[in-house]
Amino acid sequence: MSFDHKSLALLSEMLEVLEGGFTDLPDYQPAPDIAALRPVLTAAAERMQDNYPYQHPLYAGQMLKPPHPVARLAYAMAQFVNPNNHAMDGGRASSMMEREAVAELAAMFGWKQHLGHLCGGGTMANMEALWVAARVHPGKKIVASDQAHYTHGRISEVLQVPFAPVPSDASGRMDMSALKDMLSVGDIGTVVATMGTTGIGTTDSLEEIINLANTYDCRVHVDAAYGGYFTLADNLNPNTRRSFDCIPAADSVVVDPHKHGLQPYGCGCILFKDPAAGAFYKHDSPYTYFTSADLHLGEISLECSRAGAAAVALWATQRLLPLTADGEFARDIALCRDAACDLHARLSLDDRFLTIIQPELDIVLWAPNASKASAVSALSQKLFDDAAGQNLHLALVELPESLLAPNWPDVEFDTTSATCLRSCLMKPEHAAWMDKIWGILDAIV
Repeated sequence: MSFDHKSLALLSEMLEVLEGGFTDLPDYQPAPDIAALRPVLTAAAERMQDNYPYQHPLYAGQMLKPPHPVARLAYAMAQFVNPNNHAMDGGRASSMMEREAVAELAAMFGWKQHLGHLCGGGTMANMEALWVAARVHPGKKIVASDQAHYTHGRISEVLQVPFAPVPSDASGRMDMSALKDMLSVGDIGTVVATMGTTGIGTTDSLEEIINLANTYDCRVHVDAAYGGYFTLADNLNPNTRRSFDCIPAADSVVVDPHKHGLQPYGCGCILFKDPAAGAFYKHDSPYTYFTSADLHLGEISLECSRAGAAAVALWATQRLLPLTADGEFARDIALCRDAACDLHARLSLDDRFLTIIQPELDIVLWAPNASKASAVSALSQKLFDDAAGQNLHLALVELPESLLAPNWPDVEFDTTSATCLRSCLMKPEHAAWMDKIWGILDAIV
């Protein structure tokens, strides 16, 4: 395997273009001490060899996706200026690029009007959404599926807002009957619907959630940090498609460009349907805002200093790969789901394996077949280790009996959970590499 070296020449070329905007300044030539830099960078490169090959198609484990070359180059180029998108003073061009890129994300979810910005990642984006939600419905509870990301409970604790999990059904989705019972008490202000749980890749039934929320006067926040970009895919199953099509009716949405959006870490995005949410952010900081009457991104963000380079990288990526349903980006997203469906089909037809639920997006859950849950766990760990020995890197996940038992009627649960294998097939290349991946699995089981 080799890294992309060819694009580095393009970076050097673009630095000359960037320099063209500063020709009226007195001459100043930075003089880095190359002799001193070399051994330090060599040591760093050698230390970085101790990594899984996240960028390679044989990495089919955790939710890690390599940035697009244009994102890497644009980010690196912007770092030579190092803009800060907290205020227009710190990043004039990058702040405008952020607004444009965020507007394109909002349009992907069907919103022409919106309030939004980039942030460090999904955790910070969800915190902002729940912070606003708690101010709209002070003292009321926030609820999310027990399969939702753990960060919602943690954020609620930080915000000192009551939180409760909603049980999930056998498909891993929020149980609508349980949600209705909880809403009927009248103490819930916000329902978090997950469009792509990071553990098992399921989507909550957003249409039903929105209908119930309207009945009980609740906000609906959509956590689409992982799954949001699948709204562009043309190969979702009908129920999943219906849920994604309901996103425009939600109050807020989170999506992480550093997951399926081909961006370096960290790059998350929070979007509010109603721009009036900006009133909750109002604050005074006269030492920060003094050169522009335009709205500063820091006036609609809980974070202060933020890397303008993240906005430049996202803007460049969306310029190259527009967020349209008929474009290359959407086709690549659909290929990720194709790869997941292909792997699931092969596993389902092979008696050596157990499957759990059909993939809605691009996460596949599976395990080696055994008669007892404890044996399933032991075999999963062995297969994980043996696959790594063949350079196929998977992930492990601990799943409860309540989810597994309905799908594994012949397995005796001598433990309350089982260790299973989890594959996030986030690279479009996984579709073309599935024969190679399957060949390794077939050989080691």
